[in-house]
Amino acid sequence: MTNKKDRYKRFISFISAVFLLCILTGLFGAVWYAYYSETIVLPFYRRGNWTLIGIYCILIVLFFKSYGGLKLGYLKKTDILYSQLISMVCVNIVSYFMISLIGRDFMAFLPMLYLTFTDFGVISVWTVLSGKIYFLLYPPRKLIILYGSRQAASLVLKMSQRVDKYMICESISVSEPPEKVKELILKYEGVIICDIPAVQRNRYLKFCFEKSIRAYIAPKISDIIIRGGDDIRLFDTPLLLCRNYGLTSEQQFLKRLFDIVFSVTALVLLSPFMIVSAFAVKICDGGKVLYKQKRLTIDGREFYVYKFRSMVADAEKNGIQLASENDDRITPVGKILRKFRIDEFPQLFNILKGDMSVVGPRPERPELTEIYKQQMPEFGFRLKVKAGLTGYAQVTGVYDTSPYDKLKMDLMYIENYSFRLDLQIILMTIKTMLFPPKNNADTQQIIPAEQDIPDKENDI
Repeated sequence: MTNKKDRYKRFISFISAVFLLCILTGLFGAVWYAYYSETIVLPFYRRGNWTLIGIYCILIVLFFKSYGGLKLGYLKKTDILYSQLISMVCVNIVSYFMISLIGRDFMAFLPMLYLTFTDFGVISVWTVLSGKIYFLLYPPRKLIILYGSRQAASLVLKMSQRVDKYMICESISVSEPPEKVKELILKYEGVIICDIPAVQRNRYLKFCFEKSIRAYIAPKISDIIIRGGDDIRLFDTPLLLCRNYGLTSEQQFLKRLFDIVFSVTALVLLSPFMIVSAFAVKICDGGKVLYKQKRLTIDGREFYVYKFRSMVADAEKNGIQLASENDDRITPVGKILRKFRIDEFPQLFNILKGDMSVVGPRPERPELTEIYKQQMPEFGFRLKVKAGLTGYAQVTGVYDTSPYDKLKMDLMYIENYSFRLDLQIILMTIKTMLFPPKNNADTQQIIPAEQDIPDKENDI
């Protein structure tokens, strides 16, 4: 019964999203006909008006998809609300300039401002009502966790924070007899497979596939590499090709071209904020405005990254220390700069120089890289592409996400790279700057919270 019910989940989400899109588009149509359609220099005929309203609807869909505003039941209500509100601000700003371009003059701005506030009200009501309906139709899934040598406490804690989606009812060690494990799995709607050797993991994954039971898997590094592979259909034996060399020459060229255009444009637009920030840092304690530090980029090449100084001048007099959110070394101005990521703005010069890219794994210090490699030999894999101003790990993780989880997310970005993904990460970065995510803990750890367990037997 549950599986049949799940088949309609996407359909329900789709109908709910279409309903919201129709209301938002209808509101814009009403504003267009009431305030703009007859005031432009050359009024449209009927189809022209419809086309403009259709473009508005397409913009909503594009921004909603980029920010995840249509993921009902997947994201938290607050995340959906933030995503949709930011999306509507962007859509209405773009639409206003589009209307002004058509009207060959700066048109009245207040109707679009009123429309934006009305959109906020509609979105808020929709988020609350659709969330309640979805929760009634699809209550939290009852899950069991299958763990290995560790109990994967960090993952359980994270999933337990989504009580609207997951209910972890029981746990069992992989060392238990297989028949007992399978018997317990059958009692629940899904199983979390975490931190167990590949041979056993494959056995239980196939069992879940046979019984149509959901399986949530914490991936190993090798899994992420395989997911980025391409199908080869030259023979009657399926093959997966993992190229393992980062980006192609065409991708590197287009990415570099975009980096130059983006960094120049951003430096021009953000220069007032950067000047104010520089004065604020200087006035705060009279120290240096910029802070430079040796970091690593593609192929392990060293360079100096630039940042607005957010800590006291002698922050590392006692050696290398990773910063925590409430670090007492951070200055009052630095707290503001860090909260909204303004301290990273000078890295636009690093991008223009070619040391960094707009999107990529965050650059790490050589000393910390060596420490991480002792615990995670795969940490160097992230150096197959240029370091980035922002990255997949920054928009999906939180301040204290473990280095091992960040490594996985960086590799997921490299293995699934596309220009569309870069644009999506840039848009998500704006959301992260405006609404910083909450932390899982007070400090960030050097030692990863979990690692791949070496398999005593080969994968089968």
